[in-house]
Parts: sequence; C-alpha cells; structure tokens
Amino acid sequence: TVIGRDPTADIAVLKIEATDLTAATFGDSEQLQVGDVVLAIGDPFGVGQSVSRGIVSALGRGNLGIETIEDFIQTDAAINPGNSGGALVDTDGRLIGINTAILSRTGGFNGLGFAIPINLVRSIAEQLVETGQVNRAFLGVKTQSMTEELSSMLKVSHGALINEVQPDTPAEKAGLKDGDIVTKVNQVEIKDSRHLQLTVSQLAPGTEATIEYVRDGKTATATAKLARRPDDKLAANDAN
Repeated sequence: TVIGRDPTADIAVLKIEATDLTAATFGDSEQLQVGDVVLAIGDPFGVGQSVSRGIVSALGRGNLGIETIEDFIQTDAAINPGNSGGALVDTDGRLIGINTAILSRTGGFNGLGFAIPINLVRSIAEQLVETGQVNRAFLGVKTQSMTEELSSMLKVSHGALINEVQPDTPAEKAGLKDGDIVTKVNQVEIKDSRHLQLTVSQLAPGTEATIEYVRDGKTATATAKLARRPDDKLAANDAN
C-alpha cells in the first residue's frame, strides 16, 4: 500500500503486510567521509539480488538535473539498472543511502553512481507517514553561489548571495535585502546557493529560523518564520 510519495526527491513510503521482517538499521549520512567503504544492494539487470563494493567518491552532489532536490552521495560501487531503490550500506550494515541513478552514455555502469542520503530519506519518510505528504519550508529569496571573484571582492568565503528578496515572504518580513550573503541557517554553515535551498527545504513550515548573513562587510542575524514552499517554486527550482 502506498502511504505517500515525494516526486521532488524520488522517495515513496510503502506499507507491506508481512511478519517476521528484520528492520534495517539506519546510519547517519552526515558522518560519511569521502573514501568510506560502501556496499550497494539491488537486482541489476534482473539477474537476482547482488551486492557490489566501492567507496564514497564525493558528498553533496547536486545540479545534475536528476531530481528537483539533490544532495547525492556519489559512489563507485557498481550500480546498474535494477539497483534503483536498493540499499547503500556501510561496512557495519547500516543503511546510509538509497541508490537512485547513474551517469552513463551507454546505460551501463561507468563508475558514477548516486544515492539519496538516508538522513534526507528519513526526514521525508517521517512526514509521509505522519501526513501523507511533504511540506517544505520557504524563505523567499533568489540566490547565487559565491564565485572566487565575489568571495575575494566581498571578503566572504562561503554562502549564498541574495539576488532578489521576493515580496510578502519570510525573507522580506525578516528584513533581508538584495546583496545580503546568507552564511548560516540555524547554525548550519551554508556552502552555496544549492545548500541553502536544501537546508531550508528540510525545515518545517512555521519554523522560526535564525538566519546569519553578511551585509556591507558586517555580520548580522535575523529571525524568519518560514512559510510553506509553493508548488511552483518546487518546479522552478530557482528560489529558496
């Protein structure tokens, strides 16, 4: 039975009428490091359940055009058609990701596989179980990432530069302005524009978020009561 779907992140929760099943142990994908050994489980090409071994090649992969919300674990563990939806586990057998996609010109494995981090899966699944849908928070800004040139000019090493504060949004009400650089949300250090979108989207609408930003070379904070992210903003994928 389908409990709920989240097409934005390609996650669904199913209820299975069965007994004597052993629940998977969830790991913590935030603790992963590049080089960690991982195992990918699935049914590649329909040959039967298989396990492949590799390492974490990269973390926080996005802008791949695979899903609207992207924060993938990249791995060189062999993932082929039929592995999607299978488990990515660490060497202790803890679930740390859900295999979702590969980059390949032939349709076969080329060493570039991607999995959705289990922490993101958990937050989505909990909402789907509780309400049958996922409500993502919305700040109301359009941003760009900091280039080396901008970082040097503005003396800020990381963050998301606000290009536009949209009217009648939490950002406007909190006093944020065009040209501000968002560097933290609730003490989470913001790496770039995509990371801001991901961080905000994992919060619940109605959350009072502490936004740290830089304006005219000075660091300041603001409190924004986050709204529900409109569906058109999910489709557009250009606003946070």
